[in-house]
Amino acid sequence: MHRIPEPDLMDNAEQARAYAEADFSEAHDAFVAHFKSRFPTFNKGNVLDLGCGTADVIIRFAQAFPQSYITGIDGAQAMLDIGLCDIDKKGCGDQINLQKCILPDHALQSSSFDAVISNSLLHHLLNPQIIWDTINCCAAQGAPVFIMDLMRPDSTERAKKLVHLYAGDASPVLQKDFFNSLLAAYKTDEIISQLKTAGLNYLTVEVVSDRHALVWGTKR
Repeated sequence: MHRIPEPDLMDNAEQARAYAEADFSEAHDAFVAHFKSRFPTFNKGNVLDLGCGTADVIIRFAQAFPQSYITGIDGAQAMLDIGLCDIDKKGCGDQINLQKCILPDHALQSSSFDAVISNSLLHHLLNPQIIWDTINCCAAQGAPVFIMDLMRPDSTERAKKLVHLYAGDASPVLQKDFFNSLLAAYKTDEIISQLKTAGLNYLTVEVVSDRHALVWGTKR
């Protein structure tokens, strides 16, 4: 099945609210658990999260790594507004800073971070090299790089089954967004080709569920 792109940003208030109200605890807890298992010596540092959305992932990351300081960037103000409220409610304000930022961003690329993470940004990008170029610029040598994203299924019928299986009780808005995201996701061979182009082909591409792939390793 050919990739069907979706908009780069989810800046619609209804979309942001539907995303925030959905239960992503399984996938987001898995994100943190996968990071821990692959980088067992990491326990502190300045972390960059590319495409932080409503910040649910980095709130969980901050709780798992209390000595970390996380900068979350996203281009959708509607998502960031929800994230700022949740950060305040959960008392993570000392650890997390959210910024509106649309990649590529030259000011961001002049910074250096002890780890770079991202959850579900890649499939939004019409030009996927943007995320890999940002990692090349922002990840310090030896920094953990950890990207988790959806994988495109082989057919629209399979995509519909995944939506029913994992978002069957979600709102129609979220179901539509999930379906579109699956169709916009990249396959692992496409990701491998992207990494080669970016000079990051030493990173590991790993399938970890029926809908998720990881890209991970330490920056050289």
